[in-house]
Amino acid sequence: MAKGLKVATIGGGSSYTPELIEGFIKRYHEFPLSELWLVDIEEGKEKLEIVGNLAKRMVQKAGLPINVHLTLDRRAALKEADFVTTQFRVGLLEARAKDERIPLKYGVLGQETNGPGGLFKGLRTIPVILDICEEMEELCPEAWLINFTNPAGMVTEAVLRYSNIDKVVGLCNVPIGMEMGIAKLLNVEHSRIRIDFAGLNHMVYGLDVFVDGVSVKDKVMNLLTDPKHTGFVKNIPGYGWEPEFLQALDVLPCPYHMYYYKTKTMVDKDIENAEKEGTRAEVVQRLEKELFELYKDENLAIKPPQLEKRGGAYYSDAAVRLITSIYNDKGDIQPVNTMNRGAIASIPYESAVEVSCMITKDGPRPITVGALPVPVRGLVQQIKSFERIAAEAAVTGDYNTALLALTINPLTPSDKIAKAILDEMLEAHKEHLPKFFTVLN
Repeated sequence: MAKGLKVATIGGGSSYTPELIEGFIKRYHEFPLSELWLVDIEEGKEKLEIVGNLAKRMVQKAGLPINVHLTLDRRAALKEADFVTTQFRVGLLEARAKDERIPLKYGVLGQETNGPGGLFKGLRTIPVILDICEEMEELCPEAWLINFTNPAGMVTEAVLRYSNIDKVVGLCNVPIGMEMGIAKLLNVEHSRIRIDFAGLNHMVYGLDVFVDGVSVKDKVMNLLTDPKHTGFVKNIPGYGWEPEFLQALDVLPCPYHMYYYKTKTMVDKDIENAEKEGTRAEVVQRLEKELFELYKDENLAIKPPQLEKRGGAYYSDAAVRLITSIYNDKGDIQPVNTMNRGAIASIPYESAVEVSCMITKDGPRPITVGALPVPVRGLVQQIKSFERIAAEAAVTGDYNTALLALTINPLTPSDKIAKAILDEMLEAHKEHLPKFFTVLN
């Protein structure tokens, strides 16, 4: 009898997990999953139990023969897995709150994946993902690693450079969120939209937009300048673009570009929000409290609509669509983080990029876009340099390399401020950065 399909989800106690379960249920006819292992750490045990029991109820309601296993034993979860999905947060939301709050004291953006916060999330995450890669080599060498853990681009870069795993794809819900948003703007079905994406994770641009294969980019660019347009992502408010700027840029920015093209506006707003309602992490902690109370309800057997407020909309669509396309060798086009392989001329061949790819059983095949347009090329290259040096700092635990990474990030105003932020954040995250403190001592 053929072995059924096994998926291991690391960070299984996440509030996002019902999204993933919904995706597997919807696409069961294409991806006949038999074992789903949700794995977490001791601190996440209670959440794992709550969300795991909801997952079991969802599967039962759907009447599907999927066995859901809950475990704190990562090795058991990984053993003979076909796909490994990662959605974990080292240091939990408390660490994210520090990433967001400390830089604001220096008038610098505090954000999960950009600037100092993005650096420190990478420094905490990369050593853990590389440990997982080592275990995968031993326990499931043929498995695909589908990484949703932020900063997804930097994490994918580190896996490509510092592990022996080449079957890795980084995934983000921003491109699919942009597709959905544009479908809504144009009042057409999502399936009719195609965007040619190119750039990096949270630094991706839409080079062209098509409806039924016909370019509608000019129309979309005009709609994006409408003051009523409020952005594509729930957790990043849209403040509207200057029409002349957008026309001159001539490509679609993603919501995270607000942090680079409207830095002062975003920092001021974040400082105001942090004082009024707390940082985004503190808001999410309150949201999660509500969500887990909902998840506890034994009568609940669906993904609750309140999960959309969490900011991970379309995660299940993106994640399970990708897994299904690899498994079925579909050859459809999806934007993912993968090795560049010459697709974007201005980025090194071996680096991770976020680009539209044809998805096959052998993984993503990037669609060649050539050189990025001049107005966006330099910023993308600068962020790629930041990601590479940040990944090196995470692997070596070298203070000077971390300082270099933070200083060259365009959101950091000077080397002096970078050093002050770095010192305070290293101390704040000491528990989760053993490499730095082993080297220092």
